[in-house]
Amino acid sequence: MTPRWPERLWIVRHGESAGNVARDAAYQAQLARIELTGRDVDVPLSDLGERQARALGHWFAQGHEEGRPNVLLSSPYLRAQDTARLFRDAGGCPADTCIRLDERLREKEFGILDGLTGIGIRAEHPEQAALRATLGKFYHRPPGGESWCDVIFRLRALLDTVGLHHGGCRVMIVAHQVVVLCLRYIIEGMTEEQVLAIDREQDVANCSITEYRWVAGAADTDGAMELVRYNVTAPMEAEDTPVTREPDPIVGSRG
Repeated sequence: MTPRWPERLWIVRHGESAGNVARDAAYQAQLARIELTGRDVDVPLSDLGERQARALGHWFAQGHEEGRPNVLLSSPYLRAQDTARLFRDAGGCPADTCIRLDERLREKEFGILDGLTGIGIRAEHPEQAALRATLGKFYHRPPGGESWCDVIFRLRALLDTVGLHHGGCRVMIVAHQVVVLCLRYIIEGMTEEQVLAIDREQDVANCSITEYRWVAGAADTDGAMELVRYNVTAPMEAEDTPVTREPDPIVGSRG
C-alpha cells in the first residue's frame, strides 16, 4: 500500500530576492510604495539569494541530511524556481531531478495592496488597514487578493497531490514565507492563534530548512508527520553566507 505522506519532507523558503531588498529600503526610507515594477512572479533572486541557494545545495550534497530529496516541487515564481535550480546544480539532489512547478505554491496574493508599504496602505486604503486590524491577518482578504485561509485552502489540495503521487518519497518544497507557515498549520493541525504566534516570533529565513519525517504508528494507527526542526539556517552559516529574514514584499502588479 502506498504511504499517505512522504518519508521525509523539507520545506524551504526561496533565497533573498530583489523584492526583499527593495522592501527593506522602502521601509527604512519610510516610503509609501516599494520601488519595483513588473509582476511579482518575475522578481529574481539577489546575488546574496543565489549564494544562499548554493549553500543549501552544498549542505545536502555533503551528507548533512538523511538522504537528498528525490522529488523537487517549486512555486512558479522566478525566485523560487531559481532557488530550486541552484540548489540542484550545487548537488543538493541528483542532477537529473525534474523541478516540478505547482501554482498552488505561489506567493499569497495582495490584490489592491500590491506594492504598498504599511505607510502606503494606511494612506491610500485606510479602510483596509482598519479592516485588517479588526479581522487579523489570518482572515483579512484585500480586494483582489487572498487571506491566509485562501492560501491554506489551496495548500490542502497540494498536500493531497503530494500524498497521491509522492507518498514514501523524499520531497523538497521551495516556496514562500506564508506558504511555509501555512503548511505547518495544516500538517500539525494548528489553530489560528498557534500559527500566528510562530509568525510573530521570527520571520522565516531565506533558504532555511523546515523538516518533517514520517513516523509509523502502531498496527491500528496510521502514524504521523513529525516536525524535526523549523527555520534552520545551518547551511548558510556553514559557508559564512549572511542569513536574511526580510518578509516577502507586496511587489509589482499581477496579471
